[in-house]
Amino acid sequence: MNLFAPDPSLNLLPRDGEVVYHGPVLSPSEASRCFDSLKAEVPWQNDEVVIFGKRFVTARKVAWYGDDAFAYTYSGTTRHALPWTAELLRLKAKVELIAGTTFNSCLINLYHHGEEGMSWHSDDEPTLVRGETIASMSLGAERKFAFKHKREPGLTASIMLEHGSLLLMKGATQEHWLHALPKTKRVTTPRINLTFRVMVR
Repeated sequence: MNLFAPDPSLNLLPRDGEVVYHGPVLSPSEASRCFDSLKAEVPWQNDEVVIFGKRFVTARKVAWYGDDAFAYTYSGTTRHALPWTAELLRLKAKVELIAGTTFNSCLINLYHHGEEGMSWHSDDEPTLVRGETIASMSLGAERKFAFKHKREPGLTASIMLEHGSLLLMKGATQEHWLHALPKTKRVTTPRINLTFRVMVR
């Protein structure tokens, strides 16, 4: 748990980008209701990644939503966006109000426990609007989220993402920084992560 109330005016990165943590933006009961609803109703699919030409199916599950049937290609896999649900539109509106950005898509991840995570990467695919904010809402298990500078690996930052919290990655963050969700055996409960994005139309 973060020991002090987060200050959304503070940048978590020392330079070359801007990451702002707003802490919980949903009450614990509302966050739990959203978690249960999404876990039950989203048509989850196992994610797939291509590494050195070989395709692997991950334990982590995903779903992709958007204003249109956007084609989103990442890790060698292409997905087409599903239409928004009423629940997702409600969450999107809340996130947009805080972020000051209008999002047109959302990639949702389901991590069943701490031994599922994401390795170092940037959300810098050419189908995403460059420099636009990416908003990450966390539901469920509290997990560490880490950053590492692309050219100076010793330059790092991290934050514990709480249940119902919101983190914003802005400006040149994807250009200069990698981020990851480290695996851990200490977390035994699931987490859902909604990443609201702006796709090129």
